[in-house]
Amino acid sequence: MRRLLLAIAFAALLAVATAGAEPATRPDRFDGGAAWSFLERQVALGPRPAGSRASRELAAILRSSIPGGRYQAVPGGLRNVVGTIPGRNPRRKVVIGAHYDTKDLAGFVGANDGASGTAVVRQLARTIKPRQLRPTLIVVFFDGEESPRGTPDSQFERYGLRGSKVAARAFRSAESAIVLDFVGDKDLAIPRDQLSNRRLWSRLRAAAGRTGFGRYFPAREQGSVLDDHAPFIRAGVPAIDLIDFDFPCWHRSCDNLSAVSQSSLNAVGETMMAFLTEL
Repeated sequence: MRRLLLAIAFAALLAVATAGAEPATRPDRFDGGAAWSFLERQVALGPRPAGSRASRELAAILRSSIPGGRYQAVPGGLRNVVGTIPGRNPRRKVVIGAHYDTKDLAGFVGANDGASGTAVVRQLARTIKPRQLRPTLIVVFFDGEESPRGTPDSQFERYGLRGSKVAARAFRSAESAIVLDFVGDKDLAIPRDQLSNRRLWSRLRAAAGRTGFGRYFPAREQGSVLDDHAPFIRAGVPAIDLIDFDFPCWHRSCDNLSAVSQSSLNAVGETMMAFLTEL
């Protein structure tokens, strides 16, 4: 009996000691290599400001490579790309998205700011099967997140976020929205921004911990970030934004392939697979 009690006590101590530890074997449900290849493909197109030839070429590629791909008109001749992956409960809808345009700056290719989130969301859309998730997944690639050339940064919310404003109105019945933006930088750390829904963020961090990628989602917070999740929040949809805004190459020419890494894309992709599976 004493041996049994000692064994039970040892097991309890072991459980406490290993709580929060990374799993011995990380899951492999997300193809980080494929996401990386598509990031490279976007960068190879060169600068992709909203409405440009390169942006429209990318939109066509996105539409043809996700389930149910279609265009959604955005004022100014722009267009979101939308896809749908049916869930087991058709009454539930979750939006996941990223912006595919780049800032209208000479030579700016946006490897992190634009291409990284787009690459991960596209690969998720190509990985998740119909009825694999409980909710239906609405996949949206937002056009015109960046404000047009010449508009003041202080008026970003007025002139930018053009595609997500349209999507937020169209999908205001969604139960939540998840936006991916700067998710590929080499020194990746994504704290919660103060606009992001606390409950959803807590579930995201729990998923990161389960998959062994918790260090990419630290417990600290960053300030409020105006991004494509903001229009959804304004529309009453709980939303979160995955963005490492402490990125030294923001809107600079150094936001190229040298600033991003496949391991970061994979960490976010695996975390998102675990997170979405639990919704």
